[in-house]
Amino acid sequence: MSEPTGADYRIEKDSMGERQIPASAYYGIQTLRAIENFPISGIKPLPTYVDACVLIKKATAIANGELGCIDQEISRAIARAADEVLAGKFRDQFVVDIYQAGAGTSHHMNVNEVLANRALEILGDEKGNYQRISPNDDVNYGQSTNDVIPTAIRIGALLALEHTLYPALEAAIEAVENKAVEFKDIVKSGRTHMQDAVPVRLGESFRAFGQILSDHMTRIETASLDLTVLGLGGSAAGTGLNTHPQYRARVAKILSELMNQTLQPAPHMMAAMQSMAPFVNVSGALRNLAQDLIKISHDLRLMDSGPKTGLKEIQLPPVQPGSSIMPGKYNPVMAEMTSMVCFQVMGYDAAIAMAASAGQLELNVMMPLIAYDLIHSIEILGNTINVLASRCLEGIVANSDRTRAYAEGSLALVTALNTHIGYLNAAAVAKESLDTGKSLREIVLERGLMSQEDLAKVLDLEKMSAMPGNG
Repeated sequence: MSEPTGADYRIEKDSMGERQIPASAYYGIQTLRAIENFPISGIKPLPTYVDACVLIKKATAIANGELGCIDQEISRAIARAADEVLAGKFRDQFVVDIYQAGAGTSHHMNVNEVLANRALEILGDEKGNYQRISPNDDVNYGQSTNDVIPTAIRIGALLALEHTLYPALEAAIEAVENKAVEFKDIVKSGRTHMQDAVPVRLGESFRAFGQILSDHMTRIETASLDLTVLGLGGSAAGTGLNTHPQYRARVAKILSELMNQTLQPAPHMMAAMQSMAPFVNVSGALRNLAQDLIKISHDLRLMDSGPKTGLKEIQLPPVQPGSSIMPGKYNPVMAEMTSMVCFQVMGYDAAIAMAASAGQLELNVMMPLIAYDLIHSIEILGNTINVLASRCLEGIVANSDRTRAYAEGSLALVTALNTHIGYLNAAAVAKESLDTGKSLREIVLERGLMSQEDLAKVLDLEKMSAMPGNG
C-alpha cells in the first residue's frame, strides 16, 4: 500500500503528540485515538444521541456568544455547523464505538471536533486550524464531558420519547380501543390459570389492553419529568468552574426554545452530575411497559392459536409465510417480535441499573452505556409498538362463532348457579357434566334444582359477561 501524500491527510496535534488525519475527515486527532482504542462492537452512536449533543453545542455556542465568552462570529459559525448536522449532514463523521472511554469523553470530543472543523470551513478556513476555532476552547467553552453527557442523555431520551414512543403508544391505544368497540357484543370464555373461567366480552379484553397502555404512558410521562432538570453548567465537578455567572440559566432557556420543551437548571449541579437516578427511573418505567407488552403479545398469540388445534378466537393479520417447509402456515410474527424486543429492553434496564450504581465520588464513568441503552430502549420499543399497531392490532378479526361455542361449553358457567343452588350442588353439577358430557343446563333440570325459566335467566351469557356500566 502506498504511503499517504500530503494531499490525503492533515497533521493535527494534541497533548500526546501529532497524528495524520484523513484530509476529508471532519473529526480530529482525539477521535482518531478513540477509533484505534475502541474497536469493540462496531456500533456507532445513535442519531438521536448525536442530535442531543449537537443541540447542546448549538445552545452553548449561542449562550457563550451572547455573554461575550466567545467571539460572535465563531458563535454563529458553530451554531450554523450544528444546524447542518441536525439537518442530516456529516452523520458519517460520528464514529466512536459506543463502548468507549468512561463518561463519554471520546464521543464528546468527536462532536466538538466535527463542529469546529465545519465551522472553520464556514468561515473560509481550513479544517484543523484550531488556532482560529478550537474544539476545546470554543465549541466546548464552559463545558465538560461531565455535565454535557448527562445532559445529552436527558435530551436524547426526551427526543426519543416525543418522536418515537409516545406517537406509537397513541396509535396502539387507538387501535385496541377501536377493536373494543368493534368486538363489544362478542362473548367469549374467560380463562384463569389457563382453565375455563366465567364469560367475558372480547371487546372488554381489548379495552383492558388500551387501559393498560394508557396507564403506562402516564407512568413514563411522569418519570420523564426528571429529564427536564439539567446539570449543564456544572462544568467539571459541579462547581461551574470556567462558566459565566449567567450561563446556566441562559443555556437552559435557549435549549428550551430549541426543543419547545420546558427545561430548567438543576438546583444542585453536583447532584445532577453524580446521580443517574433519572435514567434508572425512566428505564424502570420502560421495563414495566415491556412486561405488560409481553403479556399482551402472548395473549394475542394464544387467542390466535390454531387454526385447527388451538383456540382461534381471533385471526391476526398474516403478514408473511410462516414456514420454510409447511405450506400455508402463517405465524403471529408481529407478536413474537414484540416479545423479543421487550426482553431486550428488560436486559438493557438491568444494565442501566448496574451502570448507575457504579459511579464514584464526583462522576459516574459508565454514562456511555446508559446513554445507548436508554435511548435505544425507547426507540426500539416505539418502533415495535408502531408496527404492532399498524401491521397487527388494526387488522385483527374476531371468530365470533368460535368464541360463542367456547363460552357456551365452559364449565365455569356453573359459577352463576352458586347463589341459586349452592356451591356444593354447583360443584356436583360441574363434575357430572365433565364426566358425562351432558350440558350444565341439562343436569340442573334433571336434578330439579331450578326451573327452565329461572335457569335461562341465570345462564344468560350476555348478562353474565357485561361490565358494570357498559350494558
